[in-house]
Formats: sequence, C-alpha cells, structure tokens
Amino acid sequence: MAEGKVLIGFSRPFVAVYANNSGTISYSNGQQLARGVSISVEPESSDENIFYADNAAAESAGAVFTGGTATVTVDGLKDDARKLIYGLPAAETATVGTDSVDVYSYNDDMVIPYVGLAYVEMYQEDGAISYVARVLPKVKFNLATDAANTKGEEIEWQTQELTAQIFRDDTAKHNWNKFTGDLTSEEDAVAYIKSVFAIS
Repeated sequence: MAEGKVLIGFSRPFVAVYANNSGTISYSNGQQLARGVSISVEPESSDENIFYADNAAAESAGAVFTGGTATVTVDGLKDDARKLIYGLPAAETATVGTDSVDVYSYNDDMVIPYVGLAYVEMYQEDGAISYVARVLPKVKFNLATDAANTKGEEIEWQTQELTAQIFRDDTAKHNWNKFTGDLTSEEDAVAYIKSVFAIS
C-alpha cells in the first residue's frame, strides 16, 4: 500500500450565507459558485511562543491560527452567485427595444456577507480514486478584479480569480477548516457539502 495519496483534482466549489445564533452555525441560499479551476488556501498564524530556562527551550506554546486567504479560480460567476458573495441589491429592470433586462449595481446598498466555502478534492492512491469534501466555515470575499481580452483567431479561455479572507467560525472550537475522510465518489462529497449548507 502507498505511503500517501496524491491530490489530482479540484471541483464543485459551493457557497452559502453564514449565520451565527449564540454559537450555533447555520447556512442559507447555498449554491454552486461556478465551475472550479484551482484553489489555494494560505493560513496565517501567530509566532510560536517559546519559554527558555536553564539556557534552553523548556516549554513551547504552539502557533495559533489568526486568519488566512483563499484564492479560488473559476470559469466565471453567474448572476446569482455574484449577488450572493457580494451582497448586491436587487436588480433593476431596463427596457431594451421590446425586451427587458435585469441590471445589477455595485453601490452603497451592497453588504458583503460572511459565507461558507466548500469544494471537492480528488485523490489517487495505488491507482484508486477517492474524494474529500473540504469546508471553510466562514469566509468573506473581496471584490474581484474584472479583466477581459478580445477574441483573436483562436479562443483564449479566460477565467476569474476570486479572493476570500478566512475567519474562525463562532462555535466553541472556532473551526476554520474542516474535511471529510475518503469518499468513493464526487457526488458523495457534494452530498456532504449540500447537507452542511442546507441545500435540498
């Protein structure tokens, strides 16, 4: 049996609005964020606190998680996902010819919410594939940079990079990163995420 397993894939990022009721965490409006391309989770921690005695390190208090950043690259946000993670106000309606179109505004009425962020990791071990659901219980997305390139002779596949600040949740243990054991299918991992985010 192999001594470890190799991470070979990332997929199915989900988000849901985070709520805290006296230490009981719940989620609402859960949905898939977009199609996942890549993710990078970079935690930050305090320095290790070492006590010296008799000219040597005698005791140590381990570093504590203080925050972090999750950088998620996706194919592109749909309107519902953009409204959710940025807290955009309700759309206004504009008439274009005989058609009506929804118009979304970034303005003083937007309130960026805390959300949960979850996704699926794919692993291989001795040729066998397994899946892990990972949940960052409490994050807040920063406003993303919008960039676009014109189409040339060939299609240039363009992606969107999103950055979120990672926080400890409001439970007694202050979770900031959770993951399942190995699951046999991607859908099993998604089912766990949906159960956490109350997605029917």
